[in-house]
Amino acid sequence: MASIFFGPYASKRTVQAAQTTGGTGRLVVIVNASGQGRPATDARVVVTPSEEPDAAPVESGTTDSSGLASEIELPTPPREYSMSPGEPKPYSSYDVTISLDGYERYVVRGVQVFPDSEAWQEITLRALEDGEPEEEDISIPEPVLYGDYPPKVPEDDAKELPEETGFVVLPEPVIPEYIVVHEGVPTNASAQNRWIPFKDYIKNVASCEIYSNWPEETLKANVIAIVSFTLNRVYTEWYRAKGYSFTITNSTAFDHAFTYGRNIFTEIANVVDEIFTTYLTRPGIRQPLLAQYCDGRKSSCPQWMTQWGSKDLGDKGYTAANILKHFYGQDVYLTQAKQVSGVPVSFGGAVLSVGSSGADVRVIQEQLNAIANNYPLIKKIAVDGQYGESTRAAVQTFQQIFGMNQSGMVDFSTWYKISDKFVGVTRIAELR
Repeated sequence: MASIFFGPYASKRTVQAAQTTGGTGRLVVIVNASGQGRPATDARVVVTPSEEPDAAPVESGTTDSSGLASEIELPTPPREYSMSPGEPKPYSSYDVTISLDGYERYVVRGVQVFPDSEAWQEITLRALEDGEPEEEDISIPEPVLYGDYPPKVPEDDAKELPEETGFVVLPEPVIPEYIVVHEGVPTNASAQNRWIPFKDYIKNVASCEIYSNWPEETLKANVIAIVSFTLNRVYTEWYRAKGYSFTITNSTAFDHAFTYGRNIFTEIANVVDEIFTTYLTRPGIRQPLLAQYCDGRKSSCPQWMTQWGSKDLGDKGYTAANILKHFYGQDVYLTQAKQVSGVPVSFGGAVLSVGSSGADVRVIQEQLNAIANNYPLIKKIAVDGQYGESTRAAVQTFQQIFGMNQSGMVDFSTWYKISDKFVGVTRIAELR
């Protein structure tokens, strides 16, 4: 993607801000159109500073055939602000407005951009129907580490499981296709429930709760804790066993922060794609650990991981596993869920590249061709089970469109990303 610094609509104040703040981040906007089941081409995207709503746009343009607006470089505070707790504010906020004839206008306020990091804002526009509002407005709250959120109410990290005839029926943890998120405390009956794909949920939570420009091993440790906690809620049917119709809440007093429609960060998304089946457990328990944590500055939690503490250990070169052992005990270990719900075929374990052949290559070729119906930049390829240059090029284009490392090879994360998009486009096709 082309990199555009400010663009022709940048205001003098914005340029001056970049000169004084000393940091730069990136923003990518991708737009889909509901009803089409495909990217929204020629949607207009306007980016303005949240603190200056009347200022001239920082950037304005239209989406391409993949629904992508050009990558935009934006001014941010210095990197050191996000390396320690407290003031000053470690990120910049921007408002993103998306419009397309025949579709609802969409405004996302407070999109967060960190220095040396890439924010990814994905929007699905709804086709207008008579009597419907013509604009949807989403406001992204401050991240947990910077804002004011209630601390987690302590629970046992392993639950007493009922008999097999009760609510728990799975012999082992399974990655669910969806998480049902209750937007409020458990007893708030008026709060909305949202069905969110599992990986999207984990990416959203991590983007709410930690800073994307932290060390990669710190990101991995925090993602594993979030996955473990979430899978504990799934495996034990914690809320459903209490008579509720959801999997988890977005209250930090009970579960994790979650904001519907917020931007995620590429660095976090890539980590989630790589390890979303990995969770934390202990010998002698069947369930994923309810890996509770706190920030370690505004609140303390001696038996849990602290987010700022995990950052400090990452700075010292600790691996994700060693960070987790430091906080949760030396007896904890990492394992993987063997089953991922909602995918046609699970990853076979071998990375596919030029020269590979067989049934797994054929699966990828078939799925890429189906995705190419909606994403024309991906060139259709022969379904012959041979991983040649045309397959490598199609994989690389797919990785480029969806913000992945453009290796041209199909590893664990690329396999499941292709699978996710294949399921999405084929379900839309079945509904037509």
